[in-house]
Amino acid sequence: MQILPPKILFPYIKHYLFLESSVDQHKKLRLFSDGNTGMVFLLDQGFLSVNQSQHLPHSFLYGQISHFRDLALNKQTSFIIIVFQPDGLHKLLGISAHELKDQIVLTQDVFGKPAVTLYESLGYLKKTDEKVHALNTFFYNLVVQNKSSSQQVLSAVLQYINRQKGLVTVEQMANYSGYTERHMERIFSQQVGMSPKKFVNIIQLHSFLKLLRNKPAEKDLTSICYEGGYFDQSHLIRAFKKYTGITPSEYLNNTTKLAINFMEFKDRPEPMSGLYNFI
Repeated sequence: MQILPPKILFPYIKHYLFLESSVDQHKKLRLFSDGNTGMVFLLDQGFLSVNQSQHLPHSFLYGQISHFRDLALNKQTSFIIIVFQPDGLHKLLGISAHELKDQIVLTQDVFGKPAVTLYESLGYLKKTDEKVHALNTFFYNLVVQNKSSSQQVLSAVLQYINRQKGLVTVEQMANYSGYTERHMERIFSQQVGMSPKKFVNIIQLHSFLKLLRNKPAEKDLTSICYEGGYFDQSHLIRAFKKYTGITPSEYLNNTTKLAINFMEFKDRPEPMSGLYNFI
Protein backbone atom coordinates (compact mmCIF):
# COMPACT_ATOMS: atom_id res chain seq x y z
CA MET A 1 0.00 0.00 0.00
CA GLN A 2 1.24 3.48 -0.89
CA ILE A 3 -0.04 6.46 1.11
CA LEU A 4 0.68 10.14 0.53
CA PRO A 5 1.62 12.43 3.44
CA PRO A 6 -0.42 15.55 4.26
CA LYS A 7 0.34 18.67 2.23
CA ILE A 8 2.51 20.23 4.95
CA LEU A 9 4.89 17.23 4.84
CA PHE A 10 5.00 16.82 1.06
CA PRO A 11 8.12 19.02 0.62
CA TYR A 12 9.95 16.43 2.75
CA ILE A 13 8.20 13.08 2.20
CA LYS A 14 7.14 11.61 -1.14
CA HIS A 15 5.02 8.77 0.28
CA TYR A 16 4.78 5.98 2.84
CA LEU A 17 4.97 2.35 1.70
CA PHE A 18 3.38 -0.48 3.69
CA LEU A 19 4.61 -3.94 2.66
CA GLU A 20 3.94 -7.38 4.07
CA SER A 21 5.45 -10.71 3.11
CA SER A 22 2.86 -13.39 2.47
CA VAL A 23 4.71 -16.53 3.54
CA ASP A 24 7.37 -17.55 6.01
CA GLN A 25 10.23 -18.25 3.62
CA HIS A 26 13.41 -16.79 2.15
CA LYS A 27 12.94 -14.15 -0.54
CA LYS A 28 15.46 -12.57 -2.89
CA LEU A 29 14.81 -8.85 -3.36
CA ARG A 30 16.52 -6.10 -5.33
CA LEU A 31 16.49 -2.36 -4.66
CA PHE A 32 17.71 0.19 -7.18
CA SER A 33 17.84 3.97 -7.17
CA ASP A 34 14.78 6.13 -7.73
CA GLY A 35 16.59 9.35 -6.77
CA ASN A 36 15.18 9.34 -3.22
CA THR A 37 16.40 8.34 0.23
CA GLY A 38 14.37 6.32 2.72
CA MET A 39 13.69 5.23 6.28
CA VAL A 40 12.71 1.61 7.02
CA PHE A 41 10.90 0.00 9.96
CA LEU A 42 10.73 -3.82 10.15
CA LEU A 43 7.83 -4.51 12.49
CA ASP A 44 8.04 -8.29 12.98
CA GLN A 45 10.76 -10.79 13.79
CA GLY A 46 12.06 -11.27 10.26
CA PHE A 47 15.41 -9.95 9.04
CA LEU A 48 16.51 -8.13 5.93
CA SER A 49 20.09 -8.91 5.08
CA VAL A 50 22.68 -7.87 2.50
CA ASN A 51 24.30 -10.77 0.64
CA GLN A 52 22.44 -13.16 2.97
CA SER A 53 24.90 -12.44 5.76
CA GLN A 54 24.83 -8.87 7.09
CA HIS A 55 21.58 -8.38 8.99
CA LEU A 56 20.19 -4.87 8.70
CA PRO A 57 18.80 -3.10 11.78
CA HIS A 58 15.06 -3.22 12.39
CA SER A 59 15.00 0.55 11.98
CA PHE A 60 17.38 2.32 9.61
CA LEU A 61 17.92 5.14 7.11
CA TYR A 62 19.44 4.59 3.69
CA GLY A 63 21.07 7.28 1.55
CA GLN A 64 21.19 7.61 -2.21
CA ILE A 65 22.05 4.32 -3.91
CA SER A 66 24.89 4.33 -6.46
CA HIS A 67 24.27 0.77 -7.66
CA PHE A 68 21.46 -1.74 -7.25
CA ARG A 69 21.53 -3.69 -4.00
CA ASP A 70 20.41 -7.29 -3.43
CA LEU A 71 18.65 -8.06 -0.16
CA ALA A 72 17.31 -11.23 1.42
CA LEU A 73 14.22 -11.55 3.60
CA ASN A 74 14.31 -14.62 5.81
CA LYS A 75 10.75 -14.95 7.08
CA GLN A 76 7.26 -13.47 7.15
CA THR A 77 7.63 -9.79 7.93
CA SER A 78 5.75 -6.52 7.61
CA PHE A 79 7.58 -3.26 7.20
CA ILE A 80 7.08 0.42 6.49
CA ILE A 81 9.27 2.56 4.23
CA ILE A 82 9.19 6.34 4.41
CA VAL A 83 10.33 7.55 0.99
CA PHE A 84 11.72 11.07 1.26
CA GLN A 85 11.78 13.64 -1.51
CA PRO A 86 15.20 13.79 -3.24
CA ASP A 87 16.22 16.71 -0.99
CA GLY A 88 13.78 15.87 1.82
CA LEU A 89 16.20 14.72 4.50
CA HIS A 90 18.42 17.75 3.96
CA LYS A 91 15.45 20.10 4.24
CA LEU A 92 14.15 18.28 7.30
CA LEU A 93 17.40 17.99 9.29
CA GLY A 94 20.01 20.07 7.48
CA ILE A 95 22.34 17.07 7.15
CA SER A 96 24.56 16.59 4.09
CA ALA A 97 22.97 14.12 1.72
CA HIS A 98 26.40 13.30 0.30
CA GLU A 99 27.51 11.91 3.67
CA LEU A 100 24.62 9.42 3.60
CA LYS A 101 25.34 8.23 0.05
CA ASP A 102 25.40 4.40 -0.06
CA GLN A 103 25.15 4.34 3.75
CA ILE A 104 22.78 2.49 6.08
CA VAL A 105 22.44 4.26 9.43
CA LEU A 106 20.53 3.41 12.59
CA THR A 107 17.43 5.62 12.68
CA GLN A 108 18.02 6.56 16.32
CA ASP A 109 21.54 7.78 15.49
CA VAL A 110 19.97 10.49 13.34
CA PHE A 111 16.59 11.13 14.98
CA GLY A 112 17.45 10.21 18.57
CA LYS A 113 15.15 8.76 21.24
CA PRO A 114 11.90 9.89 19.53
CA ALA A 115 12.68 7.45 16.69
CA VAL A 116 12.82 4.57 19.19
CA THR A 117 9.45 5.61 20.60
CA LEU A 118 8.01 5.83 17.08
CA TYR A 119 9.28 2.34 16.21
CA GLU A 120 7.74 0.89 19.38
CA SER A 121 4.39 2.57 18.72
CA LEU A 122 4.30 1.35 15.11
CA GLY A 123 4.83 -2.17 16.45
CA TYR A 124 1.75 -2.20 18.67
CA LEU A 125 -0.64 -0.09 16.57
CA LYS A 126 -2.90 -2.41 14.57
CA LYS A 127 -4.64 -0.20 12.01
CA THR A 128 -2.87 1.39 9.04
CA ASP A 129 -4.51 4.77 9.62
CA GLU A 130 -3.22 4.78 13.20
CA LYS A 131 0.31 4.08 11.96
CA VAL A 132 0.04 6.82 9.34
CA HIS A 133 -1.14 9.25 12.04
CA ALA A 134 1.88 8.32 14.21
CA LEU A 135 4.24 8.91 11.25
CA ASN A 136 2.60 12.22 10.35
CA THR A 137 2.81 13.42 13.95
CA PHE A 138 6.49 12.45 14.24
CA PHE A 139 7.51 14.31 11.08
CA TYR A 140 5.22 17.28 11.71
CA ASN A 141 6.90 17.80 15.10
CA LEU A 142 10.31 17.72 13.39
CA VAL A 143 9.22 20.34 10.87
CA VAL A 144 7.92 22.61 13.63
CA GLN A 145 10.99 22.13 15.85
CA ASN A 146 13.56 22.64 13.12
CA LYS A 147 11.71 25.38 11.22
CA SER A 148 13.59 24.27 8.13
CA SER A 149 14.08 26.41 5.07
CA SER A 150 12.01 25.15 2.16
CA GLN A 151 14.91 25.56 -0.32
CA GLN A 152 12.56 26.82 -3.04
CA VAL A 153 15.19 27.14 -5.79
CA LEU A 154 16.24 23.49 -5.73
CA SER A 155 12.64 22.34 -5.29
CA ALA A 156 11.73 24.27 -8.45
CA VAL A 157 14.64 22.68 -10.33
CA LEU A 158 13.58 19.18 -9.21
CA GLN A 159 10.04 19.85 -10.39
CA TYR A 160 11.40 21.10 -13.71
CA ILE A 161 13.44 17.91 -14.15
CA ASN A 162 10.38 15.76 -13.46
CA ARG A 163 8.24 17.74 -15.90
CA GLN A 164 10.92 17.19 -18.55
CA LYS A 165 11.07 13.46 -17.65
CA GLY A 166 14.79 13.71 -16.99
CA LEU A 167 15.60 14.94 -20.51
CA VAL A 168 17.52 17.97 -19.23
CA THR A 169 21.18 18.97 -19.37
CA VAL A 170 23.10 20.51 -16.47
CA GLU A 171 23.39 23.68 -18.55
CA GLN A 172 19.61 23.84 -18.91
CA MET A 173 19.20 23.33 -15.16
CA ALA A 174 21.64 26.15 -14.48
CA ASN A 175 19.84 28.48 -16.90
CA TYR A 176 16.49 27.61 -15.33
CA SER A 177 17.73 28.26 -11.78
CA GLY A 178 20.03 31.21 -12.42
CA TYR A 179 22.93 29.34 -10.80
CA THR A 180 26.21 28.40 -12.44
CA GLU A 181 26.72 24.77 -13.42
CA ARG A 182 29.42 24.46 -10.76
CA HIS A 183 27.08 25.77 -8.06
CA MET A 184 24.36 23.39 -9.27
CA GLU A 185 26.79 20.49 -8.83
CA ARG A 186 27.53 21.57 -5.24
CA ILE A 187 23.83 21.96 -4.37
CA PHE A 188 22.95 18.52 -5.71
CA SER A 189 25.85 16.90 -3.84
CA GLN A 190 24.91 18.53 -0.55
CA GLN A 191 21.11 18.38 -0.72
CA VAL A 192 20.33 15.38 -2.97
CA GLY A 193 23.43 13.23 -2.55
CA MET A 194 24.34 12.67 -6.20
CA SER A 195 25.38 14.68 -9.24
CA PRO A 196 22.69 16.42 -11.31
CA LYS A 197 23.68 14.36 -14.35
CA LYS A 198 23.16 11.07 -12.52
CA PHE A 199 19.90 12.34 -11.03
CA VAL A 200 18.42 13.20 -14.44
CA ASN A 201 19.51 9.79 -15.79
CA ILE A 202 17.58 8.10 -12.97
CA ILE A 203 14.49 10.26 -13.58
CA GLN A 204 14.70 9.40 -17.29
CA LEU A 205 14.87 5.69 -16.43
CA HIS A 206 11.83 5.90 -14.17
CA SER A 207 9.90 7.86 -16.78
CA PHE A 208 10.67 5.02 -19.19
CA LEU A 209 9.45 2.49 -16.59
CA LYS A 210 6.07 4.25 -16.50
CA LEU A 211 5.87 3.97 -20.29
CA LEU A 212 6.88 0.32 -20.07
CA ARG A 213 4.21 -0.52 -17.46
CA ASN A 214 1.51 1.21 -19.48
CA LYS A 215 2.65 -0.04 -22.89
CA PRO A 216 -0.26 -0.97 -25.19
CA ALA A 217 -0.02 -4.51 -26.59
CA GLU A 218 0.43 -3.21 -30.14
CA LYS A 219 3.37 -0.94 -29.22
CA ASP A 220 6.86 -2.42 -29.38
CA LEU A 221 9.85 -1.71 -27.13
CA THR A 222 11.61 0.32 -29.83
CA SER A 223 8.78 2.87 -29.96
CA ILE A 224 8.74 3.55 -26.23
CA CYS A 225 12.54 3.48 -26.20
CA TYR A 226 12.54 6.56 -28.47
CA GLU A 227 9.65 8.09 -26.54
CA GLY A 228 11.72 7.73 -23.36
CA GLY A 229 14.60 9.69 -24.89
CA TYR A 230 16.97 6.78 -25.63
CA PHE A 231 18.82 6.66 -28.96
CA ASP A 232 18.13 2.99 -29.59
CA GLN A 233 17.50 -0.29 -27.76
CA SER A 234 21.21 -0.84 -27.12
CA HIS A 235 21.44 2.54 -25.38
CA LEU A 236 18.34 1.74 -23.34
CA ILE A 237 19.48 -1.73 -22.29
CA ARG A 238 22.92 -0.46 -21.23
CA ALA A 239 21.35 2.28 -19.08
CA PHE A 240 18.71 -0.11 -17.70
CA LYS A 241 21.22 -2.79 -16.70
CA LYS A 242 23.55 -0.18 -15.18
CA TYR A 243 20.91 0.81 -12.61
CA THR A 244 18.85 -2.39 -12.20
CA GLY A 245 21.25 -5.22 -13.09
CA ILE A 246 18.68 -6.78 -15.46
CA THR A 247 17.15 -6.06 -18.88
CA PRO A 248 13.75 -4.38 -19.41
CA SER A 249 12.32 -7.73 -20.51
CA GLU A 250 13.53 -9.44 -17.33
CA TYR A 251 12.12 -6.58 -15.25
CA LEU A 252 8.70 -7.08 -16.87
CA ASN A 253 8.57 -10.86 -16.96
CA ASN A 254 10.78 -12.25 -14.17
CA THR A 255 10.04 -9.98 -11.22
CA THR A 256 7.18 -9.01 -8.97
CA LYS A 257 7.20 -5.25 -8.47
CA LEU A 258 6.78 -4.29 -4.81
CA ALA A 259 7.51 -0.66 -5.63
CA ILE A 260 8.80 0.88 -8.83
CA ASN A 261 12.41 0.40 -7.67
CA PHE A 262 11.96 -2.59 -5.34
CA MET A 263 11.31 -6.05 -6.74
CA GLU A 264 11.15 -9.70 -5.86
CA PHE A 265 12.46 -12.30 -8.27
CA LYS A 266 9.77 -14.71 -9.44
CA ASP A 267 11.72 -17.87 -8.70
CA ARG A 268 10.12 -17.40 -5.27
CA PRO A 269 6.56 -18.78 -5.54
CA GLU A 270 4.70 -16.37 -3.26
CA PRO A 271 5.10 -12.62 -3.89
CA MET A 272 4.95 -9.91 -1.28
CA SER A 273 1.85 -7.76 -1.53
CA GLY A 274 1.24 -4.07 -1.33
CA LEU A 275 2.29 -1.58 -3.95
CA TYR A 276 0.39 -2.11 -7.14
CA ASN A 277 -0.96 1.47 -7.32
CA PHE A 278 2.24 2.99 -8.61
CA ILE A 279 2.59 6.70 -9.24
